[in-house]
Parts: sequence; C-alpha cells; structure tokens
Amino acid sequence: MRDLAAGMKYLIEGQKWVGRHGRWWGFGMLPALLALIGYAVALTFLAARSVDLAGWATPFADHWGSPWQALLRDALAAAVFGGGLLFALLTFTAVTLLVGQPFYEALCAEVDETEGGAPTPPDTPLWRELLVAVRDSAYVLVRVAAFGVVLFACGFIPLVGQTVVPALGFLVSGFFLTVELTAVALQRRRVPQPERIRLLRARLGLALGFGTPLVLAFLVPLVTVLAMPGAVAGATLLARDLVPAGDEAGGEGEEGVSAPAVPAPAARPGPGNPSTTP
Repeated sequence: MRDLAAGMKYLIEGQKWVGRHGRWWGFGMLPALLALIGYAVALTFLAARSVDLAGWATPFADHWGSPWQALLRDALAAAVFGGGLLFALLTFTAVTLLVGQPFYEALCAEVDETEGGAPTPPDTPLWRELLVAVRDSAYVLVRVAAFGVVLFACGFIPLVGQTVVPALGFLVSGFFLTVELTAVALQRRRVPQPERIRLLRARLGLALGFGTPLVLAFLVPLVTVLAMPGAVAGATLLARDLVPAGDEAGGEGEEGVSAPAVPAPAARPGPGNPSTTP
C-alpha cells in the first residue's frame, strides 16, 4: 500500500512540477496535441468510410432483403470503428512519446537538473534513440496485446468477466503505461528495457499507483493532452526513485552491451524518505 500511495504521489508531483514551470507544460503538450489531431483525422475518416468498408467486406449480402443486410453491415461498420478506436487508445501514448522524443528528452533533462543529481545521458544519435523507442514500444504493444487476448477470453466467464476482468484490464494497462512513460528517463540512465520492466515489476504497487489513475484520465482525449507533460515529469521523478543518482548502468544497454545490474529496487524507500523526496 505504501508503494501504491507513492506512485500516486509521483503522479501529483509531476503535475505540480509542470504547474510551477508553465513554459515546459506548454512545450510538453505539443507532441500530444499533434498526435491527438492526427488520430482525430484518422478516426473521422474511418467513421465516414466504415459503412463502405463493411459493404466491400460482405459482397455475399448484396442480395439480402431488409433488414438483414443493413443489420449485418451496420454491425460490421460499428465493429470496424470500435476496433480503430481501441487501437487508437492502445497506441496513443506510444505514438505521442515517439513523436515527442526530443521534447520529452528535454523535459526529463530539465526535471533532473532542477531536482539535482542529473545523470550523464548516453551519447546516442537522435535517429538511434528513435529506433530504440520504436522497438521498445512495439515490444510493449505485443505484450499488451497478449494480455488483451487472455482478458478478452476471460470476459466470457459469467460474473468474473463483468467484474474482475475489467479491473484487471485497467491494472495491466496502468502497468504498461508506466513502462512507456518512464522509458525516456530510464533510457537516459542507460537502463535497457528488460531491466526497466524488471524494476517496475519489483515495485508493482509503485507502477500501478502511477499508471492506473492515468489510464482512467486518458480515456478523455483532452485530458491526455493536458496531463501528458506532467505525466512525463512524474515518470522522471519516479525513475529517480528506481535508479537514484550514482546507480546508473554503466554500459550502453540499448545498443547490445550488457549493463551492470541495478541494485535491488525493493530496498528503495518511497517518496516519504527525505533521501528520495521528489
């Protein structure tokens, strides 16, 4: 429970940080706003064409009488749009972080500088950072999709599918959202993705306390844009707890060189300890 509360505190502290640094709040909103506009245009196009797509996919129903043809194609059109909307929800954060890699790298660096104990970032070209970000995001999406298939199947279990499964879905999404948001800050600390996931799994309450409220908030598109800079700032503060100054991995883990093991995170105190207060 302590880690759960600590994760929520980091989320709040991140929003407070961008509130105190208004220029960085506006700066950090730009990638999310661009991504939101792109997704809105794509979903509008999909909504306008979903009926045509349903008709193209069901030529066998051309000679069906009313109302069966309309029922089939309307249901398929709704399923197509729903699938597009679900895909947008699952990929929005990853795409925003990818588009905003230079923005969020600068935001993370500023948070580290103002809080003290900033790490020396790896000397990696921007194109390679983007390549690593694409690879890591794809890896996370594959894992999320695997969990999604299992949870979808469990959704057909009476009672459990309508109560436990949705709650688990939010928790799984919250964990992987934390993985995505801490990626920039932990990459600056030379922590490769498998190690990032291990660190967050060892502090599961911390990850869930930070990511799950964000998942609920991000269901509202405008909130996503407004809260993203604070979410990245909070994720940086959280990463400072997971890998304090001086504990950064020494190797270029993202480039295939093995990195030294990070000290066991379970022993790290939460933000209530003065040594790790954000």
